[in-house]
Amino acid sequence: MATNAVDETEATTATIDEKAVDTTESDEVPQTEVPAAADDAQTKEEAPSGVGQGAAAVVSAALGVVSLTGSWIGTVASARQNLVGQLETAQNAGVAQQIQAVYGDAWQTTALWGGLFALIALVVGVVTLARPAFGTPGRIQAPWIKSVAWAGVALGVIGLFLAVLKYTGILLGLPSAS
Repeated sequence: MATNAVDETEATTATIDEKAVDTTESDEVPQTEVPAAADDAQTKEEAPSGVGQGAAAVVSAALGVVSLTGSWIGTVASARQNLVGQLETAQNAGVAQQIQAVYGDAWQTTALWGGLFALIALVVGVVTLARPAFGTPGRIQAPWIKSVAWAGVALGVIGLFLAVLKYTGILLGLPSAS
């Protein structure tokens, strides 16, 4: 019996020693993993964050809204054209000519500025949507950027359509002088 107790004690001691060795081996970090983590950090820092694309998408949507609601510069240009029409129109000019010179040209100037803002919104939105095709392969554009850029494109198309209708007189044309 005494020999069995000694054998069991030696087996238990050997098992404890093996566990201690296994524990120390698992805590060690191989040297090959540390530089790989540093490479990943460099890649993340070098990769574009998408902030520029997000800003461009918001600018596109904002320009689309401006093309629909009007802008300060469009209002000033319209007022200027109204003044020019008043100054250039002779007192003996016909009513139709006076209406066109004073109001019609100002209306068309407003339509031109609205169309310009709509065109810029459309171009910025399309470039924002097309940008990932020319960027880092495998990099996915954030869904909110796509949504806002599509909104800018849609608002730009609507604004451009309305500007053409206003300029041609189909939408809210001038009253006839007769």
